[in-house]
Amino acid sequence: MADRPASARPVRTRYAPSPTGFPHIGNYRTALFEWLAARHSSGQFVLRVEDTDRKRLVPGSMEAIMEGLRWLGLAWDEGPDVGGPYGPYLQSERLALYKEHADKLIAQGDAYRCYCTEERLAALRAEQEAHKQPTGYDRLCRGLTPNERAEREAAGLSSVVRFAAPLEGATTYHDFLRGDITFDNRTIDDMILLKSDGFPTYNFANIVDDHLMDITHVIRGEEYISSAPRYAQVYRAFGWEEPVVVHVPLVLAPDRSKLSKRHGALPLLEYRELGYLPEAIANFLLLLGWAYDDKTEFFTLDEMIAVFDDRRIGTAPGIFDRARLDWFNAHYIRRLSPDELVDRAWPFLLRGLPEDARANLDRDYAKRVLMLDQERIKTLADAPALAEFFFVDQPEYDASLLLGKGMDAARTAEALAALIPTLADLPTWEPEALLAALDAFVVARGFIRTKADGSEVPDRGPVFMLVRVAVSGRKETPGLPEMLAVLGKERTLKRLEAARHKRAASQVGTEVER
Repeated sequence: MADRPASARPVRTRYAPSPTGFPHIGNYRTALFEWLAARHSSGQFVLRVEDTDRKRLVPGSMEAIMEGLRWLGLAWDEGPDVGGPYGPYLQSERLALYKEHADKLIAQGDAYRCYCTEERLAALRAEQEAHKQPTGYDRLCRGLTPNERAEREAAGLSSVVRFAAPLEGATTYHDFLRGDITFDNRTIDDMILLKSDGFPTYNFANIVDDHLMDITHVIRGEEYISSAPRYAQVYRAFGWEEPVVVHVPLVLAPDRSKLSKRHGALPLLEYRELGYLPEAIANFLLLLGWAYDDKTEFFTLDEMIAVFDDRRIGTAPGIFDRARLDWFNAHYIRRLSPDELVDRAWPFLLRGLPEDARANLDRDYAKRVLMLDQERIKTLADAPALAEFFFVDQPEYDASLLLGKGMDAARTAEALAALIPTLADLPTWEPEALLAALDAFVVARGFIRTKADGSEVPDRGPVFMLVRVAVSGRKETPGLPEMLAVLGKERTLKRLEAARHKRAASQVGTEVER
Protein backbone atom coordinates (compact mmCIF):
# COMPACT_ATOMS: atom_id res chain seq x y z
CA MET A 1 0.00 0.00 0.00
CA ALA A 2 1.11 3.56 -0.53
CA ASP A 3 0.55 4.69 3.07
CA ARG A 4 1.50 2.72 6.18
CA PRO A 5 0.31 3.09 9.77
CA ALA A 6 2.63 5.05 11.99
CA SER A 7 3.79 1.84 13.63
CA ALA A 8 4.96 0.57 10.19
CA ARG A 9 3.51 -2.89 10.82
CA PRO A 10 3.53 -5.41 7.98
CA VAL A 11 0.57 -4.91 5.66
CA ARG A 12 -2.36 -7.15 6.54
CA THR A 13 -5.68 -7.07 4.71
CA ARG A 14 -8.81 -9.13 5.17
CA TYR A 15 -11.80 -10.29 3.20
CA ALA A 16 -14.71 -10.72 5.59
CA PRO A 17 -17.82 -12.01 3.81
CA SER A 18 -21.10 -12.93 5.49
CA PRO A 19 -22.42 -16.38 4.55
CA THR A 20 -25.96 -15.08 4.12
CA GLY A 21 -26.12 -15.82 0.42
CA PHE A 22 -23.98 -16.45 -2.62
CA PRO A 23 -21.96 -13.28 -3.39
CA HIS A 24 -22.31 -11.93 -6.88
CA ILE A 25 -19.31 -11.33 -9.06
CA GLY A 26 -19.00 -7.66 -8.06
CA ASN A 27 -18.41 -8.58 -4.41
CA TYR A 28 -15.19 -10.32 -5.35
CA ARG A 29 -13.77 -7.09 -6.75
CA THR A 30 -13.11 -5.94 -3.17
CA ALA A 31 -11.53 -9.29 -2.32
CA LEU A 32 -9.25 -8.96 -5.36
CA PHE A 33 -8.13 -5.46 -4.33
CA GLU A 34 -7.44 -6.65 -0.77
CA TRP A 35 -5.52 -9.69 -2.00
CA LEU A 36 -3.44 -7.60 -4.39
CA ALA A 37 -2.67 -4.99 -1.73
CA ALA A 38 -1.32 -7.71 0.54
CA ARG A 39 0.59 -9.57 -2.15
CA HIS A 40 2.12 -6.41 -3.65
CA SER A 41 3.45 -5.48 -0.21
CA SER A 42 4.57 -9.04 0.68
CA GLY A 43 2.01 -8.93 3.49
CA GLN A 44 -0.78 -11.26 4.60
CA PHE A 45 -4.30 -11.75 3.30
CA VAL A 46 -6.80 -12.98 5.88
CA LEU A 47 -10.16 -14.66 5.31
CA ARG A 48 -12.57 -13.99 8.17
CA VAL A 49 -16.17 -15.20 8.03
CA GLU A 50 -18.68 -12.84 9.63
CA ASP A 51 -21.39 -15.35 10.50
CA THR A 52 -23.08 -13.55 13.39
CA ASP A 53 -26.38 -12.88 11.59
CA ARG A 54 -27.68 -16.31 12.52
CA LYS A 55 -31.18 -15.84 11.12
CA ARG A 56 -29.92 -15.16 7.60
CA LEU A 57 -27.26 -17.86 7.27
CA VAL A 58 -27.58 -19.82 4.02
CA PRO A 59 -26.35 -23.44 4.03
CA GLY A 60 -23.44 -23.90 1.65
CA SER A 61 -22.79 -20.19 1.34
CA MET A 62 -19.49 -20.19 3.23
CA GLU A 63 -18.18 -23.10 1.18
CA ALA A 64 -19.22 -21.35 -2.04
CA ILE A 65 -17.49 -18.13 -0.98
CA MET A 66 -14.27 -20.00 -0.32
CA GLU A 67 -14.55 -21.99 -3.54
CA GLY A 68 -15.00 -18.73 -5.46
CA LEU A 69 -11.81 -17.30 -3.99
CA ARG A 70 -9.90 -20.49 -4.79
CA TRP A 71 -11.22 -20.50 -8.35
CA LEU A 72 -9.97 -16.95 -8.89
CA GLY A 73 -6.59 -17.91 -7.44
CA LEU A 74 -6.93 -15.69 -4.36
CA ALA A 75 -5.34 -17.94 -1.73
CA TRP A 76 -5.48 -16.73 1.86
CA ASP A 77 -2.74 -16.95 4.48
CA GLU A 78 -5.05 -17.28 7.47
CA GLY A 79 -8.65 -18.38 7.71
CA PRO A 80 -11.20 -20.88 9.05
CA ASP A 81 -9.74 -23.81 7.17
CA VAL A 82 -6.02 -23.06 7.53
CA GLY A 83 -5.94 -21.46 10.97
CA GLY A 84 -3.44 -18.82 11.98
CA PRO A 85 -2.13 -16.93 15.02
CA TYR A 86 -5.20 -14.67 15.30
CA GLY A 87 -7.97 -17.27 15.19
CA PRO A 88 -10.62 -18.36 15.42
CA TYR A 89 -11.64 -16.88 12.07
CA LEU A 90 -15.38 -17.55 12.40
CA GLN A 91 -16.99 -14.70 14.30
CA SER A 92 -19.51 -17.06 15.87
CA GLU A 93 -16.56 -18.61 17.72
CA ARG A 94 -15.39 -15.24 19.09
CA LEU A 95 -18.43 -14.20 21.15
CA ALA A 96 -16.51 -14.04 24.42
CA LEU A 97 -14.12 -11.51 22.89
CA TYR A 98 -16.94 -9.21 21.82
CA LYS A 99 -18.58 -9.38 25.24
CA GLU A 100 -15.27 -8.63 26.92
CA HIS A 101 -14.75 -5.53 24.80
CA ALA A 102 -18.36 -4.37 25.12
CA ASP A 103 -18.08 -4.67 28.91
CA LYS A 104 -14.90 -2.61 28.79
CA LEU A 105 -16.68 0.19 26.94
CA ILE A 106 -19.57 0.07 29.43
CA ALA A 107 -17.13 0.24 32.35
CA GLN A 108 -15.40 3.32 30.96
CA GLY A 109 -18.68 5.08 30.13
CA ASP A 110 -18.48 4.72 26.36
CA ALA A 111 -21.36 2.22 26.03
CA TYR A 112 -24.56 1.36 27.88
CA ARG A 113 -27.32 -1.22 28.03
CA CYS A 114 -30.53 -0.35 26.22
CA TYR A 115 -33.78 -2.02 27.28
CA CYS A 116 -36.09 -0.54 24.66
CA THR A 117 -38.36 -3.09 23.03
CA GLU A 118 -38.71 -3.59 19.31
CA GLU A 119 -42.26 -2.25 19.59
CA ARG A 120 -41.06 0.99 21.14
CA LEU A 121 -38.36 1.44 18.55
CA ALA A 122 -40.84 0.80 15.71
CA ALA A 123 -43.27 3.34 17.18
CA LEU A 124 -40.44 5.86 17.61
CA ARG A 125 -39.41 5.44 13.97
CA ALA A 126 -43.00 5.80 12.75
CA GLU A 127 -43.42 9.00 14.76
CA GLN A 128 -40.17 10.45 13.43
CA GLU A 129 -41.17 9.64 9.87
CA ALA A 130 -44.63 11.15 10.40
CA HIS A 131 -43.02 14.42 11.52
CA LYS A 132 -40.44 14.22 8.70
CA GLN A 133 -37.62 14.03 11.25
CA PRO A 134 -34.36 12.11 10.87
CA THR A 135 -34.86 8.55 12.11
CA GLY A 136 -32.65 7.16 14.83
CA TYR A 137 -32.56 6.07 18.44
CA ASP A 138 -33.52 8.83 20.90
CA ARG A 139 -31.03 7.69 23.59
CA LEU A 140 -33.75 7.07 26.16
CA CYS A 141 -31.75 4.42 28.02
CA ARG A 142 -28.54 6.42 27.91
CA GLY A 143 -30.00 8.69 30.58
CA LEU A 144 -31.12 5.96 32.98
CA THR A 145 -29.90 6.27 36.57
CA PRO A 146 -28.03 3.38 38.22
CA ASN A 147 -31.19 2.51 40.18
CA GLU A 148 -33.30 2.46 37.04
CA ARG A 149 -30.81 0.15 35.38
CA ALA A 150 -30.76 -2.12 38.41
CA GLU A 151 -34.55 -2.34 38.35
CA ARG A 152 -34.57 -3.38 34.70
CA GLU A 153 -31.88 -5.95 35.29
CA ALA A 154 -33.75 -7.36 38.28
CA ALA A 155 -36.87 -7.61 36.17
CA GLY A 156 -34.95 -9.68 33.67
CA LEU A 157 -35.57 -7.30 30.79
CA SER A 158 -33.81 -8.10 27.55
CA SER A 159 -31.19 -5.58 26.51
CA VAL A 160 -28.68 -4.66 23.84
CA VAL A 161 -25.43 -2.77 24.24
CA ARG A 162 -25.22 0.60 22.49
CA PHE A 163 -22.21 2.83 21.93
CA ALA A 164 -22.41 6.23 23.62
CA ALA A 165 -21.52 8.41 20.65
CA PRO A 166 -20.25 11.96 21.30
CA LEU A 167 -23.16 14.41 21.41
CA GLU A 168 -21.34 17.53 20.29
CA GLY A 169 -18.60 18.50 17.89
CA ALA A 170 -17.54 16.54 14.85
CA THR A 171 -15.73 13.34 13.93
CA THR A 172 -13.11 13.39 11.20
CA TYR A 173 -11.49 10.32 9.71
CA HIS A 174 -9.06 9.92 6.85
CA ASP A 175 -10.18 8.20 3.68
CA PHE A 176 -7.17 7.04 1.70
CA LEU A 177 -8.69 8.07 -1.63
CA ARG A 178 -10.70 11.12 -0.59
CA GLY A 179 -8.72 12.65 2.24
CA ASP A 180 -10.26 13.83 5.51
CA ILE A 181 -14.04 13.44 5.80
CA THR A 182 -15.91 15.14 8.64
CA PHE A 183 -19.34 14.33 10.09
CA ASP A 184 -21.35 16.40 12.56
CA ASN A 185 -21.75 14.25 15.68
CA ARG A 186 -25.37 15.31 16.00
CA THR A 187 -26.11 13.19 12.90
CA ILE A 188 -24.64 10.03 14.44
CA ASP A 189 -26.87 7.98 16.74
CA ASP A 190 -25.87 5.38 19.32
CA MET A 191 -25.31 2.21 17.30
CA ILE A 192 -25.89 -1.24 18.72
CA LEU A 193 -22.72 -3.17 19.57
CA LEU A 194 -24.15 -6.38 21.03
CA LYS A 195 -27.60 -7.76 20.29
CA SER A 196 -29.85 -9.21 22.95
CA ASP A 197 -28.74 -12.75 22.03
CA GLY A 198 -25.12 -11.89 22.79
CA PHE A 199 -24.05 -11.81 19.17
CA PRO A 200 -22.28 -8.68 17.97
CA THR A 201 -23.46 -6.45 15.17
CA TYR A 202 -21.29 -6.21 12.09
CA ASN A 203 -20.43 -2.64 13.04
CA PHE A 204 -18.84 -3.76 16.30
CA ALA A 205 -17.39 -7.15 15.43
CA ASN A 206 -15.44 -5.88 12.44
CA ILE A 207 -13.76 -3.21 14.60
CA VAL A 208 -12.76 -5.62 17.35
CA ASP A 209 -11.57 -8.26 14.92
CA ASP A 210 -9.64 -5.87 12.70
CA HIS A 211 -7.75 -4.66 15.77
CA LEU A 212 -7.17 -8.06 17.36
CA MET A 213 -6.15 -9.58 14.02
CA ASP A 214 -3.72 -6.73 13.43
CA ILE A 215 -5.40 -5.68 10.18
CA THR A 216 -3.55 -2.62 8.92
CA HIS A 217 -5.55 -1.78 5.78
CA VAL A 218 -9.31 -2.03 5.37
CA ILE A 219 -10.64 -1.96 1.80
CA ARG A 220 -14.40 -1.78 1.54
CA GLY A 221 -17.15 -0.30 -0.64
CA GLU A 222 -17.95 3.39 -0.54
CA GLU A 223 -21.38 2.59 0.88
CA TYR A 224 -19.55 2.41 4.22
CA ILE A 225 -18.35 6.01 4.06
CA SER A 226 -21.27 7.16 6.25
CA SER A 227 -20.59 4.38 8.79
CA ALA A 228 -16.86 5.10 9.02
CA PRO A 229 -17.18 7.91 11.62
CA ARG A 230 -18.97 5.46 13.92
CA TYR A 231 -16.07 3.07 13.56
CA ALA A 232 -13.56 5.86 14.19
CA GLN A 233 -15.36 6.81 17.40
CA VAL A 234 -15.13 3.24 18.69
CA TYR A 235 -11.45 2.96 17.78
CA ARG A 236 -10.77 6.15 19.70
CA ALA A 237 -12.82 5.05 22.69
CA PHE A 238 -10.58 1.99 22.95
CA GLY A 239 -7.46 4.04 22.28
CA TRP A 240 -6.56 1.87 19.31
CA GLU A 241 -4.65 2.87 16.20
CA GLU A 242 -7.01 3.12 13.24
CA PRO A 243 -6.23 1.16 10.08
CA VAL A 244 -5.73 2.78 6.70
CA VAL A 245 -9.24 2.95 5.22
CA VAL A 246 -9.83 2.69 1.47
CA HIS A 247 -13.40 3.12 0.28
CA VAL A 248 -13.55 1.79 -3.27
CA PRO A 249 -16.18 3.02 -5.74
CA LEU A 250 -19.44 1.24 -6.35
CA VAL A 251 -19.96 -1.13 -9.24
CA LEU A 252 -22.99 -0.02 -11.24
CA ALA A 253 -24.99 -1.31 -14.18
CA PRO A 254 -24.33 0.14 -17.66
CA ASP A 255 -27.22 2.58 -17.17
CA ARG A 256 -25.59 3.61 -13.87
CA SER A 257 -28.40 2.06 -11.84
CA LYS A 258 -27.83 -0.35 -8.98
CA LEU A 259 -26.21 -3.54 -10.22
CA SER A 260 -28.66 -6.44 -10.25
CA LYS A 261 -28.98 -9.96 -11.59
CA ARG A 262 -30.48 -8.76 -14.86
CA HIS A 263 -27.29 -6.78 -15.49
CA GLY A 264 -25.08 -9.82 -14.92
CA ALA A 265 -24.64 -9.69 -11.14
CA LEU A 266 -24.72 -13.46 -10.84
CA PRO A 267 -23.07 -15.51 -8.12
CA LEU A 268 -19.43 -15.92 -9.10
CA LEU A 269 -19.52 -19.69 -9.45
CA GLU A 270 -22.41 -19.39 -11.90
CA TYR A 271 -19.95 -17.71 -14.24
CA ARG A 272 -17.75 -20.78 -13.94
CA GLU A 273 -20.71 -22.92 -15.01
CA LEU A 274 -21.38 -20.53 -17.90
CA GLY A 275 -17.89 -21.13 -19.25
CA TYR A 276 -15.94 -18.10 -18.10
CA LEU A 277 -12.27 -18.37 -17.24
CA PRO A 278 -11.10 -17.21 -13.79
CA GLU A 279 -8.23 -15.23 -15.30
CA ALA A 280 -10.72 -13.30 -17.46
CA ILE A 281 -12.98 -12.62 -14.47
CA ALA A 282 -10.06 -11.40 -12.35
CA ASN A 283 -8.76 -9.14 -15.13
CA PHE A 284 -12.24 -7.72 -15.68
CA LEU A 285 -12.75 -7.07 -11.96
CA LEU A 286 -9.37 -5.38 -11.64
CA LEU A 287 -10.41 -2.69 -14.10
CA LEU A 288 -13.71 -1.94 -12.35
CA GLY A 289 -12.42 1.16 -10.60
CA TRP A 290 -8.66 0.71 -11.08
CA ALA A 291 -6.41 1.52 -14.02
CA TYR A 292 -2.71 1.15 -14.70
CA ASP A 293 -2.63 3.56 -17.63
CA ASP A 294 -4.90 4.48 -20.52
CA LYS A 295 -3.89 1.58 -22.77
CA THR A 296 -2.90 -1.55 -20.81
CA GLU A 297 -5.85 -3.89 -20.37
CA PHE A 298 -4.58 -7.43 -19.90
CA PHE A 299 -2.91 -8.63 -16.71
CA THR A 300 -2.14 -12.05 -15.27
CA LEU A 301 -2.39 -12.39 -11.49
CA ASP A 302 1.40 -12.14 -11.21
CA GLU A 303 1.37 -9.00 -13.34
CA MET A 304 -1.41 -7.55 -11.20
CA ILE A 305 0.66 -8.13 -8.08
CA ALA A 306 3.67 -6.43 -9.62
CA VAL A 307 1.88 -3.27 -10.77
CA PHE A 308 -0.93 -2.88 -8.23
CA ASP A 309 -0.94 0.54 -6.64
CA ASP A 310 -3.86 1.54 -4.45
CA ARG A 311 -3.39 5.15 -5.49
CA ARG A 312 -4.66 4.14 -8.92
CA ILE A 313 -8.07 3.21 -7.51
CA GLY A 314 -10.52 5.82 -8.74
CA THR A 315 -13.52 7.34 -7.01
CA ALA A 316 -15.85 7.16 -10.02
CA PRO A 317 -18.16 4.11 -10.14
CA GLY A 318 -17.02 1.03 -12.01
CA ILE A 319 -19.43 0.01 -14.79
CA PHE A 320 -20.28 -3.67 -15.07
CA ASP A 321 -20.51 -4.34 -18.80
CA ARG A 322 -21.32 -7.97 -19.57
CA ALA A 323 -20.30 -7.51 -23.20
CA ARG A 324 -16.88 -6.31 -22.06
CA LEU A 325 -16.56 -9.35 -19.79
CA ASP A 326 -17.36 -11.56 -22.79
CA TRP A 327 -14.65 -9.75 -24.75
CA PHE A 328 -12.11 -10.40 -21.99
CA ASN A 329 -13.15 -14.03 -21.80
CA ALA A 330 -12.83 -14.56 -25.54
CA HIS A 331 -9.36 -13.00 -25.40
CA TYR A 332 -8.21 -15.40 -22.70
CA ILE A 333 -9.73 -18.38 -24.50
CA ARG A 334 -7.71 -17.44 -27.60
CA ARG A 335 -4.56 -17.43 -25.46
CA LEU A 336 -5.03 -21.02 -24.29
CA SER A 337 -2.71 -23.68 -25.64
CA PRO A 338 -4.40 -26.59 -27.44
CA ASP A 339 -4.03 -28.81 -24.37
CA GLU A 340 -5.35 -26.11 -22.03
CA LEU A 341 -8.28 -25.47 -24.34
CA VAL A 342 -9.41 -29.08 -24.45
CA ASP A 343 -8.87 -29.48 -20.69
CA ARG A 344 -11.03 -26.44 -19.93
CA ALA A 345 -13.71 -27.25 -22.49
CA TRP A 346 -13.89 -30.99 -21.77
CA PRO A 347 -16.55 -30.78 -19.00
CA PHE A 348 -18.73 -28.63 -21.25
CA LEU A 349 -18.42 -31.11 -24.12
CA LEU A 350 -19.33 -33.97 -21.80
CA ARG A 351 -22.57 -32.34 -20.75
CA GLY A 352 -23.39 -30.37 -23.91
CA LEU A 353 -22.92 -32.80 -26.78
CA PRO A 354 -25.58 -35.37 -27.76
CA GLU A 355 -25.45 -38.57 -25.76
CA ASP A 356 -24.15 -40.75 -28.59
CA ALA A 357 -21.35 -38.25 -29.29
CA ARG A 358 -20.33 -38.14 -25.63
CA ALA A 359 -20.05 -41.91 -25.46
CA ASN A 360 -17.14 -42.01 -27.92
CA LEU A 361 -15.51 -38.67 -27.25
CA ASP A 362 -11.84 -38.73 -28.16
CA ARG A 363 -9.57 -36.13 -26.55
CA ASP A 364 -7.14 -35.73 -29.45
CA TYR A 365 -9.94 -35.35 -31.98
CA ALA A 366 -11.73 -32.89 -29.69
CA LYS A 367 -8.52 -30.86 -29.44
CA ARG A 368 -8.28 -30.57 -33.23
CA VAL A 369 -11.92 -29.52 -33.44
CA LEU A 370 -11.65 -26.93 -30.68
CA MET A 371 -8.55 -25.40 -32.23
CA LEU A 372 -10.61 -24.67 -35.34
CA ASP A 373 -13.29 -22.92 -33.28
CA GLN A 374 -10.96 -21.23 -30.79
CA GLU A 375 -11.30 -17.80 -32.42
CA ARG A 376 -15.11 -18.01 -32.29
CA ILE A 377 -15.57 -19.23 -28.72
CA LYS A 378 -16.63 -16.49 -26.29
CA THR A 379 -17.31 -18.83 -23.37
CA LEU A 380 -16.46 -22.49 -22.93
CA ALA A 381 -20.17 -23.21 -22.88
CA ASP A 382 -20.26 -22.17 -26.55
CA ALA A 383 -18.03 -25.07 -27.54
CA PRO A 384 -20.60 -27.91 -27.73
CA ALA A 385 -23.01 -25.95 -29.93
CA LEU A 386 -20.26 -24.65 -32.22
CA ALA A 387 -18.60 -28.03 -32.62
CA GLU A 388 -21.51 -30.47 -32.46
CA PHE A 389 -21.51 -31.34 -36.18
CA PHE A 390 -17.95 -32.64 -35.83
CA PHE A 391 -19.10 -35.31 -33.39
CA VAL A 392 -22.42 -36.57 -34.77
CA ASP A 393 -22.88 -39.19 -37.46
CA GLN A 394 -24.86 -36.87 -39.76
CA PRO A 395 -25.82 -33.22 -39.16
CA GLU A 396 -29.50 -32.29 -39.43
CA TYR A 397 -30.48 -29.43 -41.74
CA ASP A 398 -33.08 -28.36 -44.27
CA ALA A 399 -32.28 -29.32 -47.86
CA SER A 400 -33.11 -25.77 -48.97
CA LEU A 401 -29.86 -24.61 -47.37
CA LEU A 402 -27.98 -26.43 -50.11
CA LEU A 403 -29.31 -23.98 -52.68
CA GLY A 404 -26.81 -21.21 -52.29
CA LYS A 405 -26.53 -17.91 -54.11
CA GLY A 406 -26.74 -18.42 -57.85
CA MET A 407 -27.38 -22.16 -57.47
CA ASP A 408 -30.55 -23.83 -58.71
CA ALA A 409 -31.48 -27.45 -57.98
CA ALA A 410 -29.97 -28.80 -61.17
CA ARG A 411 -26.62 -27.08 -60.77
CA THR A 412 -26.47 -28.09 -57.10
CA ALA A 413 -27.07 -31.75 -57.97
CA GLU A 414 -24.53 -31.59 -60.78
CA ALA A 415 -21.91 -29.99 -58.55
CA LEU A 416 -22.33 -32.55 -55.78
CA ALA A 417 -22.22 -35.46 -58.22
CA ALA A 418 -18.99 -34.20 -59.77
CA LEU A 419 -17.34 -33.09 -56.55
CA ILE A 420 -17.58 -36.41 -54.72
CA PRO A 421 -15.27 -38.38 -57.08
CA THR A 422 -12.96 -35.38 -57.39
CA LEU A 423 -12.34 -35.33 -53.64
CA ALA A 424 -12.34 -39.13 -53.40
CA ASP A 425 -9.34 -39.24 -55.77
CA LEU A 426 -7.21 -36.91 -53.62
CA PRO A 427 -4.02 -38.73 -52.52
CA THR A 428 -3.62 -36.56 -49.41
CA TRP A 429 -6.26 -35.08 -47.16
CA GLU A 430 -4.54 -31.94 -45.92
CA PRO A 431 -5.87 -28.35 -45.98
CA GLU A 432 -3.49 -27.25 -48.74
CA ALA A 433 -4.43 -30.15 -51.02
CA LEU A 434 -8.12 -29.70 -50.30
CA LEU A 435 -8.02 -25.98 -51.05
CA ALA A 436 -6.17 -26.60 -54.33
CA ALA A 437 -8.66 -29.26 -55.38
CA LEU A 438 -11.68 -27.09 -54.54
CA ASP A 439 -10.22 -24.12 -56.38
CA ALA A 440 -9.51 -26.26 -59.44
CA PHE A 441 -13.08 -27.58 -59.30
CA VAL A 442 -14.47 -24.02 -59.19
CA VAL A 443 -12.53 -23.09 -62.33
CA ALA A 444 -13.29 -26.32 -64.17
CA ARG A 445 -17.03 -26.01 -63.52
CA GLY A 446 -17.19 -22.41 -64.66
CA PHE A 447 -18.06 -20.68 -61.43
CA ILE A 448 -17.21 -17.11 -62.38
CA ARG A 449 -18.09 -13.69 -61.00
CA THR A 450 -17.70 -10.32 -62.61
CA LYS A 451 -15.82 -7.63 -60.72
CA ALA A 452 -16.76 -3.96 -60.66
CA ASP A 453 -14.24 -3.23 -63.42
CA GLY A 454 -15.86 -5.80 -65.70
CA SER A 455 -13.16 -8.45 -65.34
CA GLU A 456 -14.07 -12.04 -64.55
CA VAL A 457 -12.52 -14.12 -61.75
CA PRO A 458 -13.20 -17.58 -60.26
CA ASP A 459 -16.04 -17.51 -57.70
CA ARG A 460 -15.47 -19.84 -54.75
CA GLY A 461 -18.64 -18.76 -52.98
CA PRO A 462 -21.30 -21.12 -54.36
CA VAL A 463 -19.16 -24.28 -54.23
CA PHE A 464 -17.59 -23.55 -50.87
CA MET A 465 -20.99 -22.79 -49.34
CA LEU A 466 -22.47 -25.93 -50.85
CA VAL A 467 -19.73 -28.09 -49.34
CA ARG A 468 -19.89 -26.23 -46.03
CA VAL A 469 -23.62 -26.85 -45.65
CA ALA A 470 -23.38 -30.43 -46.89
CA VAL A 471 -20.81 -31.49 -44.29
CA SER A 472 -21.93 -29.30 -41.36
CA GLY A 473 -25.54 -28.29 -41.91
CA ARG A 474 -24.49 -24.68 -41.31
CA LYS A 475 -23.57 -21.57 -43.24
CA GLU A 476 -21.03 -20.40 -40.68
CA THR A 477 -18.14 -22.68 -39.78
CA PRO A 478 -14.37 -22.63 -39.41
CA GLY A 479 -12.30 -22.39 -42.62
CA LEU A 480 -13.53 -24.97 -45.10
CA PRO A 481 -10.27 -26.79 -46.00
CA GLU A 482 -9.25 -26.98 -42.32
CA MET A 483 -12.70 -28.21 -41.36
CA LEU A 484 -12.67 -30.95 -44.00
CA ALA A 485 -9.19 -32.03 -42.91
CA VAL A 486 -10.37 -32.51 -39.32
CA LEU A 487 -13.61 -34.24 -40.33
CA GLY A 488 -11.59 -36.69 -42.38
CA LYS A 489 -12.02 -38.07 -45.87
CA GLU A 490 -14.46 -40.87 -45.10
CA ARG A 491 -16.85 -38.70 -43.08
CA THR A 492 -16.69 -35.83 -45.58
CA LEU A 493 -17.48 -38.04 -48.57
CA LYS A 494 -20.28 -39.74 -46.66
CA ARG A 495 -21.87 -36.39 -45.84
CA LEU A 496 -21.53 -35.11 -49.39
CA GLU A 497 -23.25 -38.27 -50.62
CA ALA A 498 -26.00 -37.81 -48.04
CA ALA A 499 -26.43 -34.22 -49.20
CA ARG A 500 -26.78 -35.38 -52.81
CA HIS A 501 -29.56 -37.76 -51.81
CA LYS A 502 -31.18 -35.16 -49.58
CA ARG A 503 -31.22 -32.67 -52.45
CA ALA A 504 -32.61 -35.28 -54.84
CA ALA A 505 -35.33 -36.35 -52.40
CA SER A 506 -36.24 -32.75 -51.83
CA GLN A 507 -36.49 -32.14 -55.57
CA VAL A 508 -38.77 -35.19 -56.01
CA GLY A 509 -40.95 -34.00 -53.17
CA THR A 510 -41.27 -30.59 -54.76
CA GLU A 511 -42.26 -32.08 -58.11
CA VAL A 512 -44.88 -34.35 -56.47
CA GLU A 513 -46.41 -31.36 -54.74
CA ARG A 514 -46.68 -29.63 -58.08
